[in-house]
Amino acid sequence: MNLPPLVQTFVLHFGEMGSRWGVNRTVGQIYALLFVSPEPLNADEIVEALGVSRSNVSMGLKELQAWNLVRLRHKPGDRREYFGTPEDIWVIVRTLIEERKKREIDPTLSLLRETLMERPESEFERHAQARMREMHDLIDMLTDWYADMRAIETERLVQLMKLGSKISRVLEFRDRLGFSGKRNDPPSSDDEERSR
Repeated sequence: MNLPPLVQTFVLHFGEMGSRWGVNRTVGQIYALLFVSPEPLNADEIVEALGVSRSNVSMGLKELQAWNLVRLRHKPGDRREYFGTPEDIWVIVRTLIEERKKREIDPTLSLLRETLMERPESEFERHAQARMREMHDLIDMLTDWYADMRAIETERLVQLMKLGSKISRVLEFRDRLGFSGKRNDPPSSDDEERSR
């Protein structure tokens, strides 16, 4: 299988980017090839298209399956396994975010929670714990935000993303109307200044 120049450029770029994303070059190339392929491919077709060894392809496919980024498919009358990516790019994005969260964010949050339960023995540890608390609270808030975003249907999420900085203007308008979103809070000096 000879890859057209446009496809080859895309596949090679994903291979280069793979190392920056924490996967090897072959894994990046396999994923890019499967992503743009109009039909699922078997391992032999991937080997031929990329010019890499069968063992590299096998390991790469196992890694992509562990990330839930490729789907195993079968064809009637063919015993070989075929691989493809989900058609909906939002399914891919959501899967990638969820998998990265499980591998990177959740363990960090667990470590921070455990560390914050420790009793500090020195001023250095008290300072370190205070900084860790800031990090924990930020990651925890982002995790909650992610859970909210994950529950939103794709069409609504796209609309929300397209709003971009306009959301900030909506919040500013809400604040001018006196709806801070916080109940029973005394007015801040900023609120008093705006009301003058």
